Amino acid sequence: MNENPAPLLEIALQALEEMKARDVSTLDVRGITSITDTMVVASGTSGRHVKALADNVAEQAKKHGWPPVGMEGQQESEWILVDLGDVIVHVMQSAAREYYDIERLWQDLSPEGRQNEQRRQTWQEH
Repeated sequence: MNENPAPLLEIALQALEEMKARDVSTLDVRGITSITDTMVVASGTSGRHVKALADNVAEQAKKHGWPPVGMEGQQESEWILVDLGDVIVHVMQSAAREYYDIERLWQDLSPEGRQNEQRRQTWQEH
């Protein structure tokens, strides 16, 4: 992956902001996985809004020379994934985001998350 995904990340974040995405968060996953450097998670207010957000991310990235590697979930528009290579953008309706809780999943997989889990297990054993 690229040493500095910042320009692509900024393009994705700006595209989400332009379309009024809600609760945007970024996750640095470089130490956890080799599939991407950064994940962005954002919420839309409806299926139509989720689709518009994802389409704008893809369009803006392509306009700046980073065409999407792929997109998934456009039919249902409950959760659309935009794969930009170094940055993966998850745009979700609130119910899907709450149910899948991918921020917690990736946080738990981080070295800090694993240390916290080990501390919890050690504390519970005593």
